[in-house]
Amino acid sequence: MALCVELHPVNPQPRLLAQAVEVLHAGGLLVYPTDTCYALGCIVAARESQERLRRIRQLDLQHDLSLLFSSISQLADYAKLDNLAYALVRKTMPGPYTFILPATKDVPRRLADPKKHSIGVRIPANPVCEMLLTELGEPLMSSTLQLPGASAPLTDPDEICEVLGSQVDMVLVSGVGGALCSTVVDLLQWPPRLLRQGAGDPGLLGLSVAV
Repeated sequence: MALCVELHPVNPQPRLLAQAVEVLHAGGLLVYPTDTCYALGCIVAARESQERLRRIRQLDLQHDLSLLFSSISQLADYAKLDNLAYALVRKTMPGPYTFILPATKDVPRRLADPKKHSIGVRIPANPVCEMLLTELGEPLMSSTLQLPGASAPLTDPDEICEVLGSQVDMVLVSGVGGALCSTVVDLLQWPPRLLRQGAGDPGLLGLSVAV
């Protein structure tokens, strides 16, 4: 069974965060809270854990995983931001939004959309997740903790530990998780397109729904 630890939602214990970072740097797969739902995550270099993540979620290679960042400056190393995109990202992040942006040339081919060479990026507004990302010093490959056939993500910490404890390397829980995913916005063209309505309010940004 994976180590299942409970973190304070506002002031997470530094010792436990450091332990989670060690697991990630060793190539491990984590469950952790975000500002929307609980998520599965690993570092970009952890190919085996990415494969485990896809097996748990039953995702094929065409399903893109998002990258979570601690700051816009870190995000800019992986995604191209023109002036319009930068203004929108700065206005809404940290927050419950995932933006689809052009990937930089430094992003490995396997991480970007093969046709558009784009990636999904996010800066979550959750103290545990923010501190984890800051301590980690690099982005997390991430996917919502919604199991195959389920209509919503797992939200109960006890259930998460019971169901995922044998499939991941560490479980970080911090209260009941949200049931709404992030709002996904396509910034590959202008004006932006709303691809998925989630926890964020696209009306504040004047977004149109994708056809």
